[in-house]
Amino acid sequence: MQYHDSIAQAEQKMHAAIKQLQLWHIAATPINYAVSYGYLNKHSKSLNSAIEKQLASKKKLDNFFLEEMYRQFILGQSAFRGELIDDLDEVLVDLQANSQQSTLNTQRLVTELDENIVNLKSKDRSEIFNAIKQIRLTAQQFKHEQEKLAKQLKFSQKSTAALRVELDDVKKEIYLDPLTGLYNLKAMNQHLELWLCDDPKKQVAAIVINIDQFTQMNESLGPLISDVLLTKIANKVSSYVGQSGLPVRTAGDEFLILLPNIKRMVAGEVAEKIRQSVEKLRFITSKSGTRLPQMTLSIGVSDFNVATSANNIINQTRALINDNTNKRTNHVNIANT
Repeated sequence: MQYHDSIAQAEQKMHAAIKQLQLWHIAATPINYAVSYGYLNKHSKSLNSAIEKQLASKKKLDNFFLEEMYRQFILGQSAFRGELIDDLDEVLVDLQANSQQSTLNTQRLVTELDENIVNLKSKDRSEIFNAIKQIRLTAQQFKHEQEKLAKQLKFSQKSTAALRVELDDVKKEIYLDPLTGLYNLKAMNQHLELWLCDDPKKQVAAIVINIDQFTQMNESLGPLISDVLLTKIANKVSSYVGQSGLPVRTAGDEFLILLPNIKRMVAGEVAEKIRQSVEKLRFITSKSGTRLPQMTLSIGVSDFNVATSANNIINQTRALINDNTNKRTNHVNIANT
């Protein structure tokens, strides 16, 4: 609600946002409501563009998609990031000032030594005594200044360590799916750009993993149990990804694995191992001991040049599953070309 809205205007917008969610067939959770409200009031061109693009492609709007929209376009992180940048700037200014002061202290010491070393060669004992006295005084001042700078540097290091922890938290919020801990689409795009800069000819194998009958299971068991099952499957999927690979959650019931410099057939073998491992999983509720339905996966495998857009990689590999969705589940389909 904008602060200049009247009570009547605010109430009208609230009802409109709820009605929009009903048209989308999505529950009126706080996050979904915030996205619907922002969409109707056109608070973000990027938000509206992303939603309209999703609708134009005939793809379903679900909780996962709206949560992505919320994190990307609505979640108010600007103030926090502004404070973080200010803190980083302050630390950098302190480090620069300390460095400059250390340089000045060193230059002063060198100058004093140069000037007084000449006097040490004098035959006049008083000049030699004064030179030694001056060198000792300069050395003491230098030591004092360096000790003070060392304390300031130690404080800056502590501040930097604290900021690094905060930055790590921000990175997790920006690049990781909060439910599964897998990477999100933003992280996927960033990795593709890095791989492209590293080697424009680099090939990447793509494995799209879809959980069979997940929508029906979600409706029958409820979102809480579904989220637990989803997380366990995500953990199993990520366990087959090496350090160079990238496991991504691309939709509510879909994962993507990117494997750079891996042949398509090798990726197919990885996909088959994932399919078999999930098929063997058995889920039992902790409270009642009820055995839950067996979970299976339908998987598509293809390969691409890293210059290919993230959407094309997902859509083209996803098509390998969709071509057989009505005929087969619990299978791996590897692209022929």
